[in-house]
Amino acid sequence: MEVNQYLEMFIEESKEHLQACSEHLLELEKNPDDLAIVGEIFRSAHTLKGMSATMGFEDLADLTHKMENVLDAIRNEKIHVSPEILDIVFESVDHLEEMVMDIANGGDGKRDVSSTVAQLKRIESGEEAIPEVVATVETPQVASVLEYDSFEQTVITQSAEQGFNAFEISVSLREDCLLKAARVFMVFEILEKDGDVIKSAPSVEKLEDEQFDQQFYVAFVTKESAEDMQKKLMKVSEVEEVKIATINQEQFSEKQQYEASQEVAATATATAEVVDTQETTAKPAAAKTATPAKADKSHAPVGNKTIRVNIERLDILMNLFEELVIDRGRLQSISTEVNHGELNETVERMSRVMGDLQTIILTMRMVPVETVFNRFPKMIRQLSRDLNKKINLEIIGAETELDRTVIDEIGDPLVHLIRNSVDHGIENPTTRRAKGKPEEGTVVLRAYHSGNYVFIEIEDDGAGINRDKVLSKAISKGIVTQEQALTMSDNQINELILASGFSTADVISDVSGRGVGLDVVKTTIESLGGNISIESTQDVGSIFSIQLPLTLSIISVMLVEIEKEIYAIPLSSIIETSIIRTSDIMNAHNQKVIDFRGKVVPLVFLEEIFEVPRKELQDDEFHSVVIVRKGEKLAGLVVDSFIGQQEIVLKSLGNYLTNIFAISGATILGNGKVALIVDCNALIK
Repeated sequence: MEVNQYLEMFIEESKEHLQACSEHLLELEKNPDDLAIVGEIFRSAHTLKGMSATMGFEDLADLTHKMENVLDAIRNEKIHVSPEILDIVFESVDHLEEMVMDIANGGDGKRDVSSTVAQLKRIESGEEAIPEVVATVETPQVASVLEYDSFEQTVITQSAEQGFNAFEISVSLREDCLLKAARVFMVFEILEKDGDVIKSAPSVEKLEDEQFDQQFYVAFVTKESAEDMQKKLMKVSEVEEVKIATINQEQFSEKQQYEASQEVAATATATAEVVDTQETTAKPAAAKTATPAKADKSHAPVGNKTIRVNIERLDILMNLFEELVIDRGRLQSISTEVNHGELNETVERMSRVMGDLQTIILTMRMVPVETVFNRFPKMIRQLSRDLNKKINLEIIGAETELDRTVIDEIGDPLVHLIRNSVDHGIENPTTRRAKGKPEEGTVVLRAYHSGNYVFIEIEDDGAGINRDKVLSKAISKGIVTQEQALTMSDNQINELILASGFSTADVISDVSGRGVGLDVVKTTIESLGGNISIESTQDVGSIFSIQLPLTLSIISVMLVEIEKEIYAIPLSSIIETSIIRTSDIMNAHNQKVIDFRGKVVPLVFLEEIFEVPRKELQDDEFHSVVIVRKGEKLAGLVVDSFIGQQEIVLKSLGNYLTNIFAISGATILGNGKVALIVDCNALIK
């Protein structure tokens, strides 16, 4: 079997199974006597082992097998769950995650896990080998489930006379199996290497079309033993149970008594169809049977509605659609100039259809933040132990969706913020008792939609931010002066911890407080078009709030003009536009400012920032100003005129034009001209 075509599927499914293991291990730690949870972990590990062995990753399969033995001993009550045992199993899962990531990055998945394997063996040492319950092998002769015609009976009888074993194999797939046809194919691949398939129920065509529930039957002749065949079939991913019985040839003439219900009978007794081995995926070697009865469509199981799509394909689809958006703008521009009735109507209809298409494509790229949040429960558990603190993590709104591009970038900032809350925020149990708080601190990770944004909040009930300590450290680091400190609000003081190199840690640890500070978090979030704000009350707790755009590819902007040059300002940064008198402009600390709704707002003249050449000096009485925001800070961008709002495609400037000040990218307008996109965050100090 060519395994490379299944590699991507293997990696994704492995990650899902390992995540399931981590989640259930955390549940097991809270409920150590709940053997049902152990069974869930065992099933995930068992499936992962089979997948790994099938794909040829023996190191991965071996470590999973050793972990599986321990889990099997626990669920059969040979050993009891303890924190020490759970630590080793968690460590095993960590190693498995790293091995899968290595495979995903093109490696072979090999890793030195000898110490972990030795500890797993020690845990199960002294115990007898325990057979796998989920994989039972039945070798006695029993009444057959399948019905055989005279030709099939002859084949089975003659095979037995020549020394072959005739087996009837029942294969049960997991209920959550996503690719049933692929699993059937893999089962038949194994069977055909060691013998001949006589028939199947349902038929091969129905199996290929996934027209069965979770179970199917195969009549098989081979010289292999039932035990060996069972072991081989159990290595197929998502096979939950394999039962093998020797076909009792004496009962060929008896009427089968298997039907438990009409629906089961329709599947179990279906006569196999005539199969051309060159036209089927599974290619049973001896499926030469009579014409089948017609399938009862009213009882046909619903096919799988989900497929896995490589993110690169979605990126290509998005890029193609972006080109359509550019052409749409061009067509709208031409339509306006020509002013032809039918052309206008056609362009308008095309715009509506493209709007719907845009919604679908953007939705396809949306991923639940759960994919990022899932890593944190296990991380909190380890941090609690490292810091000798009691911490409870609550996750709210994990189903909230974000664009895949944003999801890929937001993980590391969240890790840093959560570590900061655990290390700096949550006090140790003794201190919390002294403050009248419960010993166990709480960290809440919350996500929710608001307008065209997603908000992610990290809230803790810890010590909060020490205002005096932060100010003292900021002054000593030269981040602010004594004079500035006197006029700063509480929120401005809180945001000082986001400054580069800022740290209030008294003791440098491996968790946080290593002089890195939170400036990396701030930079990353702002590069995604978002911002971060902090609310904190000393001895009550802190809330770090991250605001992120839903998507980064297609954004709404305000087009402005400066001496025939067009710039785009993202609407997400704009509060409002205004026309001001030149006489209203004031000077403060060598900075031109205006009074905007009671606030002093600095002005930024874009013609100076971008060095736009003027044909003649302008001395206008009025100025067009775009008021933009970065957190709680405001600025007024002075331009010549406003053109209007438009949806544009954000394009990078490429490798040759990196780090251009105050420019985050470019777009192609409807008239074919290029407009630069202003990075408002860079202009607000």
